[in-house]
Amino acid sequence: MEWSISGRKVLVTGGTRGVGRGIVTVLARAGAHVITCYRQDAAAAADLERELKETTGQHHVIQADLADPAEIERLTQECRDRFGRLDAVVSNAGVISHVPYPRLALTEWQRTLDVNLTAAHLLTQLSLPLMGEGGSIIYIGSKVAEVGIPLRAHYTAVKAALVGLARSLAKELGPERIRVNVVAPGVIETEAMLAMPADQREQLRTRYQGKTALGRLGAPAEVGGAVLFLVSALSGYVTGEVLHVDGGIS
Repeated sequence: MEWSISGRKVLVTGGTRGVGRGIVTVLARAGAHVITCYRQDAAAAADLERELKETTGQHHVIQADLADPAEIERLTQECRDRFGRLDAVVSNAGVISHVPYPRLALTEWQRTLDVNLTAAHLLTQLSLPLMGEGGSIIYIGSKVAEVGIPLRAHYTAVKAALVGLARSLAKELGPERIRVNVVAPGVIETEAMLAMPADQREQLRTRYQGKTALGRLGAPAEVGGAVLFLVSALSGYVTGEVLHVDGGIS
């Protein structure tokens, strides 16, 4: 069975930092052509562009605010204009905040819903006309959808909703040979964590790595590896599933 994704055309949202960047770089190094987007960090976007120039393939980094449905439509039109088709869509862009539930404002609830769930829904709808048999849709979820976490009820709710969306679409789109899955990371060591004060960072690392079977935190590229599997033909009989990339966290 063919594992190579050379020449496949993939859209990854929120791909200039953190887990998204790990996904983009893994796919690009494996030979895919990748379009990704960012909301406002132009420096991170420029740095990613420099890194992508070291790989083969056609890659594009586009500014788009996925809280705006018109921007999602423009992004998918860019995919049509530049690639003509999409073989895979990875919905990764999201927002997170820590708010005690009694103080959770409706505006913050709505913002979290819009970027993490509604954007994924619109992205999927608008991408489907570009996809054909063998297409793969991947939502980046979270371990919190299973276990919950204090101060993130709104974030947990939308990540759990992505699982329901994926499982329903897997059945609806299966006859068209389009697969839909969720990748659910655990605690991943991203730039945001590395930017913390050293004592806070080490406290967090010690706390969470002790909860994992592997005794360490994950890396963005390891999430990228799971996505690579779901983009490739190796996962041709996998749909409606949640693939946990969490080091066996309890």
